[in-house]
Amino acid sequence: MRKIIASFIVASICLASSAVTAKIYDRIALYGQSKYPKNFSAYEYVNPKAPQGGRIVLPAYGTFDNFNPYIFKGVAATFVTQLGLETLGTSPVDDPFTVYPLLAKQFDLPADKSYVGFILNENARFSDGTPVTADDVIFSFKAITEQGSPIYKMYYTDVDRVEKIGAREVRFYFKKNTKNKELPMILSQFAVFSQKDWEGKDFAAPSLKVPLGSGPYVVSDFQVNKYVELKKNPHYWGKNLPTRRGFFNFERVRYDYYQDTTVTLQALFAGNIDVREEYIAKIWMTGYNNDLIKSGQIIKEEIQHNEPAILQNFAFNIRRNKFKDRRVRKAIDLAFNYEWANEKLFYSQYKRLYSYFTNTGMEATGLPQGKELEILSRYRDQLPEDVFTKPYEPTVNPDIYNSRENLKKAVKLLQEAGYDFVDGRMVNLKTNEPLEFEVLSNSANGSTFTKVMLPFIENLRKIGIKAVFHNLEVNIFKNRLDNFDYDMAIVSYRVSQLPGNEQREYWGSQSADMPGSNNVIGIKNAVVDDLIKGLIAADEKDEYVAYVKALDRVLLHENYMIFQWYSPYSRVAYRNKFGQPQTNLKIGFQPFLWWAKD
Repeated sequence: MRKIIASFIVASICLASSAVTAKIYDRIALYGQSKYPKNFSAYEYVNPKAPQGGRIVLPAYGTFDNFNPYIFKGVAATFVTQLGLETLGTSPVDDPFTVYPLLAKQFDLPADKSYVGFILNENARFSDGTPVTADDVIFSFKAITEQGSPIYKMYYTDVDRVEKIGAREVRFYFKKNTKNKELPMILSQFAVFSQKDWEGKDFAAPSLKVPLGSGPYVVSDFQVNKYVELKKNPHYWGKNLPTRRGFFNFERVRYDYYQDTTVTLQALFAGNIDVREEYIAKIWMTGYNNDLIKSGQIIKEEIQHNEPAILQNFAFNIRRNKFKDRRVRKAIDLAFNYEWANEKLFYSQYKRLYSYFTNTGMEATGLPQGKELEILSRYRDQLPEDVFTKPYEPTVNPDIYNSRENLKKAVKLLQEAGYDFVDGRMVNLKTNEPLEFEVLSNSANGSTFTKVMLPFIENLRKIGIKAVFHNLEVNIFKNRLDNFDYDMAIVSYRVSQLPGNEQREYWGSQSADMPGSNNVIGIKNAVVDDLIKGLIAADEKDEYVAYVKALDRVLLHENYMIFQWYSPYSRVAYRNKFGQPQTNLKIGFQPFLWWAKD
């Protein structure tokens, strides 16, 4: 009896201690501050009284053969998950450092940061009326990390275990000594599937069975590679949440599939689609001069955004021996005449990317100073000296019609790297192998990059390098990238306003040999790995920003990619039948805040 009493006392002390150290929050604020007050009714940039109903038809590009974006195989119709399945929390565009409630109504965060708990909203339901439970959250996390694409296992690698606390409460415990301030936030972001819906099914296999979801829409019809139609769930449980009010105003949403972005312009004029985002500057400047635009039946609009610039680039595959020397990579960079392309092909519509984090305020400009210099100095013996002495600047051609000076610099770098001219070809003098490579793009880019590549290839030819360009179907292009079967590829990275765990998957050594990872370049750099760990672990915002800048600077000086361009606007054309929220915030193109006017 004394042992039982003693055990009871110990358990009571532990529970009391837990009660003291744990605290329930109505949000996760990464750095302690958030924009919206406790009982806010809607985000500032939405119209919470937007009319409901109507339909919008949007273009999608490429193909699809399944509805699960978390798996390695196949090509998913990702918007089905985005519109049909909810996550535990969500972050608004004007407060990206904070997670607000969605499936979870509250968050359990202990003082020692050893776990994060999610307390589910008791009203949360799947579209068949069944409740969203802790079992569904646990099933989803395990399915994604154990049967999904290998990148997710790495993305959530700091999670030690997940535990059911109650029917509607779940905790994710972190590994000992984990310093990952962002982890509670990123755990709020995966889609929650129904465990019951997946019984007897292989999560890892591509499937055209639409997963049971808890979001505002359900799939009503589809035809593979042609279209997907969704309709609003009339019993959607979350429509009055502050984080959902003003969103998803259309009764029906349809995506029509196209192989080429240029084809959708005629689809817009013909009335087959309602809206399209323009990616080609020439078409934006010359392709809309018709009566539909002049009469106002179609609106052409540049919508300002404050989003980080998409990191669009020519990516080297440094798994190839020919690209392992950064001097070779820089020499090839010098042959690309961006200024000519921007003026002659893009009507001076673009700005040149100059950072891995362009338009975030965390770019590594000038020379390193303060905390950034302190961080980089720890690795001085592992870094090129120019990291400390030369500000990074993208290659510039002062005379857009003459690349002679840059090509001379390129030849000098190649000679330093062990190459020279042999019978008019640039040859590795040790291996006798000529420097030649293939550049891959995908057909959704249309003919744009063909025009960009022709002068680039010609400049390379002038310095003895043979390059060929191939535009592949989207699924073939994806397969080549997934298996690292390429020399150079034209790729784009979505850049987070809050760079964090995804940086390991983009540039970390652990992902370099992982098929399907976003580390298409194949970077294995111990300093990069350490800097990523540092920005993930940073407790204070100034320390975090310093780590981001330090990472940027190291990546820049390695010449892993050739920067392309970005636009500070979303260029959108749409049929004149939609309303939009009126806001001074630069939110960009947000079609699911729109509504049908009649």
